[in-house]
Amino acid sequence: MQNLVFIVLGLILLISGGSWLLKSAVALSLRLNIPKIVIGMTVVSFATSAPELIVSIKAATDGFPDLALGNVVGSNIANLGLVLAVILLLGSIEIRKSFYTTDWPMMMLATLLFFGFIFFDGTLQRYEGIIMVVGLFLFLVYLLKYQKIAVVEEAHEDDIPLPLYQAVLYLGLGGTALWGGSELLVNGAVGLADYYGVSERIIGITVVSIGTSIPELAASIIAIIKKEKAISVGNLLGSNIFNIMAVLGITSIITPIRVMDQGLLSNDIFWMLGISFLIFPLVFFPKGLRLGWRDGIVLLLVYAVFIYLMIF
Repeated sequence: MQNLVFIVLGLILLISGGSWLLKSAVALSLRLNIPKIVIGMTVVSFATSAPELIVSIKAATDGFPDLALGNVVGSNIANLGLVLAVILLLGSIEIRKSFYTTDWPMMMLATLLFFGFIFFDGTLQRYEGIIMVVGLFLFLVYLLKYQKIAVVEEAHEDDIPLPLYQAVLYLGLGGTALWGGSELLVNGAVGLADYYGVSERIIGITVVSIGTSIPELAASIIAIIKKEKAISVGNLLGSNIFNIMAVLGITSIITPIRVMDQGLLSNDIFWMLGISFLIFPLVFFPKGLRLGWRDGIVLLLVYAVFIYLMIF
C-alpha cells in the first residue's frame, strides 16, 4: 500500500514539476532570445536528467553498478521508444536541417562514445568520465553560440516574458518537484519490483529507467499540449546526451563503474544504439523532415518488444 501511495504522489509532483519547468524554459527562451530547442536541450534536459544522476550516483556508490548503468541505458531507450512515441501520437513535429546536422549526430556521438568506453573492458573509468564531461561542456558552448532552430517553432499569445526572478523560481520549483516525484515513484516502483524478486539489472533497465524517464514524459507532454514542440524534442535529445555525458560521466568520476551482468553489454546497449539510430530514417520516411503518428507507433512497438524480451 505504501509503495502505491509513493507512486501516486510521485506522479502528481512530476506533472506539477513539468508545468513549472516549461514556464521557466519559455521565459528564459524569450528573455535571452535563445531558440527554444536550445533551452530544451540544456536547461530542461539538465533538470529532467537530475533523477538519473541522483539514482546513478547513489547506486554506484552503494555498490550497485548495474543499477546505475541500467538506469541510464534504459532511460535513453525509454526517452525515444516511449516518451517520443507518446509525443508523436499526440501530434506531428516538423524538423529542420540542424536536427540532422547537429542535434541527432551529437546524440549518436555520445552514445557511440559510451559504447566504445564500456564495451571492450566492461568498465567506465574515471578518465573516461572526465572526457565525457569535458565533451558535454564543449557541446553546450557550441549550442549556445551557433545552434540554429531545428524544429519549427510556433508563436503563442501567452509567450509573455516573465521577470527573471520568476523564471528562476519556476526552474527551481520544477526541478525540485521532478526530483522529489521521481524519488517517490522510483522507491515505490522498486519496492513493488523487489517484492517479486526481479534482478538488479532488470529493475534498472525497466522499472527505474521508466520511473526516471517520467520527468521527460511529463515535461514533454505538457510542452506538446501547449504547442512548445521545440522544447519537447530538444528535451528528449538533450536528456539522452546528458544521461550519458553528465550522469555516467560524473558518476564514473566519483567511482569507476564496472559491469556485473554481461547482458547489459550483449543486449541492452545494442538496443540503445539501435533505437537512437532509428530516429534518423524516421525523420525522412514516409515524409521528409517530419515525425508523425506512424513513426510514434513504430517506436512504441520497438519499445514494447524490448520490454517484453527483457521481462520474459
